[in-house]
Amino acid sequence: MSIEPGIIGELTLVVAEEHTAARYGSGLAPVFSTPHMIALLEGAAAAAVESQLAEGQSTVGTLVNVQHLAATPIGMTIRARAELLEVDRRRLRYRVEAWDEVEKIAEGEHERFIIDYARFMAKVGEKQA
Repeated sequence: MSIEPGIIGELTLVVAEEHTAARYGSGLAPVFSTPHMIALLEGAAAAAVESQLAEGQSTVGTLVNVQHLAATPIGMTIRARAELLEVDRRRLRYRVEAWDEVEKIAEGEHERFIIDYARFMAKVGEKQA
């Protein structure tokens, strides 16, 4: 299956206490944390191409360059969007953005690589040996 630029993935999340900087340990404020925002953006990117991958393949994140533009309080819904911009063999480059119910809260770029899951996990296993 050929993966073409233009594919879009979206995920939503309602901010709960466990998603806050104060709870995660990345700050004191009870607002949506940057680490959770990045995870949501990565998830949207992975979801964009998931149905296009061959059996036994997956993707892994290799680069995140994102600005967290605004704070989001508990209870608001976040919408993360990833648009595939470029496919270079196994490298996938995305534009990522996120919004809460009021404004854009994040923008940037993300890169993922297509992997053979079994081979990848075998290499991880070698590190544990």
